[in-house]
Amino acid sequence: MAVTIHDVAREAGVSVSTVSRALSGARRVGPEVAERVHEAARLVGYRHNAVARALRAQRTGVIGMIVPEISNPFFPAIVEAVERTLQESDRELMLCDARLSADVERRRIHALLGRQVDGLLISPVDSQASAEGLREAMRHTPVVQLDRYADQVRLDWVGVDDEAGMAHVVNHVRELGAQRIVLVSAGQQSSSGRDRLDALRRATASAGITECVELLGEFSIEWGESAARQLLAGGELPDALVCGNDEIAVGAIRELRRHGVAIPEQVMITGFDDIFIASYVEPALTTLRQPREAIATEAVRLLDARLADTDLPVRKLALEPELVVRESTVSSAEPE
Repeated sequence: MAVTIHDVAREAGVSVSTVSRALSGARRVGPEVAERVHEAARLVGYRHNAVARALRAQRTGVIGMIVPEISNPFFPAIVEAVERTLQESDRELMLCDARLSADVERRRIHALLGRQVDGLLISPVDSQASAEGLREAMRHTPVVQLDRYADQVRLDWVGVDDEAGMAHVVNHVRELGAQRIVLVSAGQQSSSGRDRLDALRRATASAGITECVELLGEFSIEWGESAARQLLAGGELPDALVCGNDEIAVGAIRELRRHGVAIPEQVMITGFDDIFIASYVEPALTTLRQPREAIATEAVRLLDARLADTDLPVRKLALEPELVVRESTVSSAEPE
């Protein structure tokens, strides 16, 4: 005899309607009840029919997500956070990698729309070139941008507050005596690269730091190494190297240490994101920890609100990062 939803309800000790809500994700139930229902379904061997549910609700229960490059360690972490958030309402994530190409990104958008996803979460590759693909996507399904965003597109967005982050970093190294700062970051192709550059300029001006050099390339370890070689060739190191992300910082640390530079005694180094390797590099990296779980939760919340009402006003949420002080700026920093 086939196992039915009534069997799940009896096992979980709840009503059939509660089981339906918990398994469909159409309406939220408490986390304890949802866990009990899912465990009961597993115990009795119940498998709800996702196709039938999609036909009834005119939804597939699948959210599409596109990131600029999955090889950047920040993005797998944010993807995992989004997936955990979606699982709370029994939904699945379909992930695509744009490979740092706006053209590839647009093809990924077409592919996900063809799969009838309920909505899209996108971190655009390019603040300009991604706009056309996003406009096309928003004509077919709700779209929320996270982390990065495209200009000239009216879409919900949630990400980190670069302004607050750079202010934290600059104030930190300034208090430690830094007078000469070099920013090593990405160019202005992405909103993250542009916003962190602008934020650093304002933060250094506010802190009274007039000696600030900018080296712009890409968000990669290789660029960090290359930038460090440029600084070494110049003959005089700055007091602090402020990096646009942790990958750049790791590359700079590796290259400088290879040439015998003492960190932080000769130069302090900071990162941005707090990826997993930040606490393992030697010396451990002072960085800005992005609130990944909160970004994921808010992105899904904004998407759900847009699914419920497409006429809502556009919302933009910038969440403040946390400064995590480690040995790359303070040699006696306490372990986390």
